[in-house]
Amino acid sequence: MSTRVAIVTGSNKGIGLAIVRALCKEFQGDVYLTSRDCGRGQAAVESLASEGLKPKFHQLDINDLSSITTAAKYFKDTYGGVDVLINNAGIAFKEADTTPFAVQAEVTLKTNFFATRDMLTHFLPIIKAGGRVVNVSSFVGARTLNRCSPALQERFRSEDLSEEELVGLMERFVEEAKKGELKQGGWPETAYGVSKTGLTALSLIHARQLSKERPGEKILLNACCPGWVRTDMAGPKATKSPDEGAETPVYLALLPPGDSQPHGRFVSDKQVQPW
Repeated sequence: MSTRVAIVTGSNKGIGLAIVRALCKEFQGDVYLTSRDCGRGQAAVESLASEGLKPKFHQLDINDLSSITTAAKYFKDTYGGVDVLINNAGIAFKEADTTPFAVQAEVTLKTNFFATRDMLTHFLPIIKAGGRVVNVSSFVGARTLNRCSPALQERFRSEDLSEEELVGLMERFVEEAKKGELKQGGWPETAYGVSKTGLTALSLIHARQLSKERPGEKILLNACCPGWVRTDMAGPKATKSPDEGAETPVYLALLPPGDSQPHGRFVSDKQVQPW
């Protein structure tokens, strides 16, 4: 039987690093810490090694398609596929950032939605039977959805929303941000929120596809909110430590073999939330 393997994107610091730490203690198999920058990634591996943990490292920049395809080939060739994938990598502009909103919209969606979608496009086919896929989204996405126009809410929540239509909606948000037409388009002015609305909706689409195309394989795919966590992104006033923020993603990653739920859900504090 081949060695099991878990991968966490964007995991050289913050919640991602805390997820790797927890998996090293609880997951039976190899755990890969990944980051864009090899130096930072290796330093993070060494910091966990000083705690007596043994993560492995692989370079992975989700904004670089060749980096994604190289990593996917490595895990397919080395492990025959992937048992656990946690898509944690993401960005957010600070509230005080003076970057024009149109730029913030394009950059934020490029990473949080489109690059994560690229990860899923190349990694979902190599997720093994019984695998677990966790997309780290945010309650901000659910809150943002409630601020969208009724027409947009209806599409985002629809069971027949396709990946192509969702991509079109995300592209439309960026275009309307550039034109200054967000209000007319039915969008609230939050790039981070819309990117996470899109990521959660994408998770639900992929979960439906897995149930339809690979029904007997018991792969579970969910989106989750780690909570408000003290990281470089969220700041020092947040209520949770990174280790506390890692709890729900790790819970979903380690759902016992044979479990059929949750699947295609948005989960926070280990509980399925309304979408």
